[in-house]
Amino acid sequence: MRLSVDGQKLTGTLLTPEAPVPGFLFVHGWGGDQEEDLGLAEDLARLGCICFTFDLRGHAESDASRDEVTRQNGVDDVTAAYDYLASQPLIDPGAIGVIGTSYGGYLSALLTSIRDVRWLALRVPALYPDAHWDVPKAKLDKDAVRAYRQQLRTPQEDKALSACAAFEGDVLIVQSGKDDRIPPEVIASYQAAFKDANSFSHRIIAEATHAMRDPAHQRLYATLLISWVEEMVRASRRSYR
Repeated sequence: MRLSVDGQKLTGTLLTPEAPVPGFLFVHGWGGDQEEDLGLAEDLARLGCICFTFDLRGHAESDASRDEVTRQNGVDDVTAAYDYLASQPLIDPGAIGVIGTSYGGYLSALLTSIRDVRWLALRVPALYPDAHWDVPKAKLDKDAVRAYRQQLRTPQEDKALSACAAFEGDVLIVQSGKDDRIPPEVIASYQAAFKDANSFSHRIIAEATHAMRDPAHQRLYATLLISWVEEMVRASRRSYR
């Protein structure tokens, strides 16, 4: 392009971000809120992605009593959040990723069965028995949930794992080495379910707890996640050429 300044012509090259752009939805864990994800979302936005964080109903300033929220409510919330993100004018509808933590990871896995998800990142993803689906999540039998997680589960007996078995996108699972809520059997069940994924990455933060309050562990997770997203996004953009 040429600019005219004081009768002189300047030659220039205008560079603009590639559009449409990828989008990423963040889904926080039970008892958490979107504040936990804002820093990561800002990092991904710097990579040229559009990100959306939100509070599940019953959390932070969202409506409803947490004690009355069912898993179906959670799926409905995540679906509505996905649809809002997908409706943004610059979003590439074929390049939407979901990043979920714990209960949010469980909901994110379920989302893949009803919406088009290209990338799925799960940190310490939870599992719950399908039984009592309409019972408020806070009122589920904690001993039954704990026992359920201590055995390997298959897609034939678990709807979240069934969604994972049908997923053909790219997957990242981040496990905490000192997780007191999500035993290794849950991670192994997820890993086995993703048999048709385009790619699968599994990382362990050895000393991290489930909540991962240590800033050093948080930084390590951020580095893992951002590097993975950057790799996925670059690969997707190369495929357009």
